[in-house]
Amino acid sequence: MIEAILGKITALSTAIQTSQSEALWLLPLVVPICIWVSWSDLKFMLIPNKAVIALLIVFLIMGLFAFSPYFYAWRWSHFVIVLVLGIVINAAGLAGAGDAKFAAAMAPFIARADLLLVILLFAAILPAAYVTHRIFRAIPAVKRATGDWKSWGEVRKFPMGFALAGTLLAYLGLAIY
Repeated sequence: MIEAILGKITALSTAIQTSQSEALWLLPLVVPICIWVSWSDLKFMLIPNKAVIALLIVFLIMGLFAFSPYFYAWRWSHFVIVLVLGIVINAAGLAGAGDAKFAAAMAPFIARADLLLVILLFAAILPAAYVTHRIFRAIPAVKRATGDWKSWGEVRKFPMGFALAGTLLAYLGLAIY
């Protein structure tokens, strides 16, 4: 199953719609925000609103340089659509509010034509992130060094921001590649 997903990702990544130059404008500023989101969700099981706003500000400013005015304007509709879907998903108890807000903030960075690629990336990254999280949680030295992290035991839920951030980084990284 994973092999099939990775094969499809490889095939789709050759036709990625976000250009190399667009990704180069965005990725350097997105990396620290994604690291912040991953760390915060792992430690506190919380994606800070400030991180979501920071990601939106990066798109707001850098998107003006990266995209034509037409595509820049349309990419904001991605934010609205994913935010509405995220509210519904959160209300149904399928994802946390921070996850929904972060996914919405990620949406403008993703070309509409690349939606299947991003879904497949997330489908591959989510189990990898889950397994990685569970392995590191089981290592005594790691647990001692990060014993106050809520995702290690207090909360049985998985820190989805870890996988969402990885998905955005992988997508922009593929565009550069």
